[in-house]
Amino acid sequence: MLRFAGFELDLTRAELRGADGTPIKLRPKSFEMLRLFAASGGRVLSKQELMEAVWPNVHVGEDSLFQCIRELRAALGDERRQLIKLASGGGYLLAAEVVDVPTASRMQDATGPLGRAEPPSLAERAAVSGRPHRALFGFSRRAILAAVAGLGVIVVGLAVAAPALKPDLLFGRPLPRIAVAAIVDASNDPRGAAMATEVTGRLLDGFAKIQNVSVVAPRLTVAGDESAAATAAASDYELRGELQLNDQSWILRARLIKAGTGEVQSVAASLAADDADAQLAQSRLAAGVGHVLARRLNEVLEPSASAVPSRKSSAGGDKVAVEQALASINQTTRERFGVAQSMLQKAITDDPDNVDLAVALSSLQLRGIQMVWFSPEEAVTVEANANATLEQALRLKPNSIPVLEAHCRFLSATNHFVESLVTCARALSFDPWDGSALYLIGLGQIFLGRFDDALATFRQADRYDTPAASRWTWLLGAGLANVMMGRDQEALPWLQRSIAITPATGRSQMLLAAAYQRLGHTEQARVAMQEGLRLRPGTTKLTVSPPMKNASPVCIAAWDRIVQAEIEAGLPEQ
Repeated sequence: MLRFAGFELDLTRAELRGADGTPIKLRPKSFEMLRLFAASGGRVLSKQELMEAVWPNVHVGEDSLFQCIRELRAALGDERRQLIKLASGGGYLLAAEVVDVPTASRMQDATGPLGRAEPPSLAERAAVSGRPHRALFGFSRRAILAAVAGLGVIVVGLAVAAPALKPDLLFGRPLPRIAVAAIVDASNDPRGAAMATEVTGRLLDGFAKIQNVSVVAPRLTVAGDESAAATAAASDYELRGELQLNDQSWILRARLIKAGTGEVQSVAASLAADDADAQLAQSRLAAGVGHVLARRLNEVLEPSASAVPSRKSSAGGDKVAVEQALASINQTTRERFGVAQSMLQKAITDDPDNVDLAVALSSLQLRGIQMVWFSPEEAVTVEANANATLEQALRLKPNSIPVLEAHCRFLSATNHFVESLVTCARALSFDPWDGSALYLIGLGQIFLGRFDDALATFRQADRYDTPAASRWTWLLGAGLANVMMGRDQEALPWLQRSIAITPATGRSQMLLAAAYQRLGHTEQARVAMQEGLRLRPGTTKLTVSPPMKNASPVCIAAWDRIVQAEIEAGLPEQ
């Protein structure tokens, strides 16, 4: 924790807080720049130094740097530019004393989050160094064992990380290059220019996170600028877009143009212009086009791979079946689930070797396991088949977003929560705006007892709001995280919004009943519980909770408190 001028910079949570402890919104690049300033010891950081540190391996213009500086000054209330000062020669410095304060969580748990060991203290190292060790060729036995273990970790780590690492890092192959041009403001609105600049920055930041592409950001130019044209010509793809204001709605139209062929992938996103939160509007506009284009780009770079080339099915038929399955995963009702499962099973009968169809069916059925729509015997068979299917798919398409999402869902449905966090993070490395992956990360954090982290993850998914069909899941997740922490009043709007989108799950109503009951709204609690029991007949105290294998004691205790409130609201005990 770094403290300066009444602010706290929490490096563990990547969060800036004011004097009252309230989090202050910052984009990731702006946070990283503030971290550099705070860690510089008052040293002047040149523009080039800042750009190389904040945008490694990405070519950006000074306008991106200035945008971060403006955001930091606004967040710090530094209108007079007394905290972040422009130094002679063009660099910047943080003109405040910075104090490094150990966080409470670091002191409470020496093992750190998820069991990672923290470095030993100076006293511990001194104590160890004073003990006699048997030496071999001048090295202690402890040092030799540590070196061997470290080598093993490196080898295993490279084996695990290799599919997700950028290919040019391992083999020297150049990555496809995407030139992200500045979004053109065609809104005729005073807010348009600032909105277009911010959306450009968010798209640039997002595409720069994608593992299997490299990003080029042309500097802001006037029409006909030859340097901008040369930059675009040197790229494999060019992203262009226009921002318009029609009928009180912002509309962002973007095109991903493939060099050479001129092939165009077009997408549009819209948002009400009366949204008071400008940063939220910018985030959702960028995510609305970025999410779609990232997935289309992933399809091009990770083409469909069947174990045996198909002769029976048409690509169009496969795509319809997969899209139907994805819609049923995202907007789950038992009826939609059954229809999508039948459609996919028929498609697989026609094309038994199609990996994409098999992955879609596995992902759908894993959702069915989570919703307890299979009998225990059926669930065992489904889980075993999904495991075999996904292992094959991961070998064939290790960087495919749908495959990684399905594997993450499998790990979540089978209560392997730590592993699910890793796999979902890989999915995000190919689509940083993937709300479905963020939801599964948040769910894993819930079961690991990290409720604050889960709430932050669900809020991040809500800021992106992509894909919109999954919206009810992270709304439900945010409500669940609040209820787990005893913040029942804060949970109500999240749960109500989730139920308004997808009212047929039953569990949402039962969770809402628990929140109402603990707030003393007993009549509303009883009504919500009756609706939950109507949707999930036969539910009792013994069956209302999800499987708790591998869940933390903190999570189990919180669930027990929720179940008790549900019983008080009318949930049968037997």
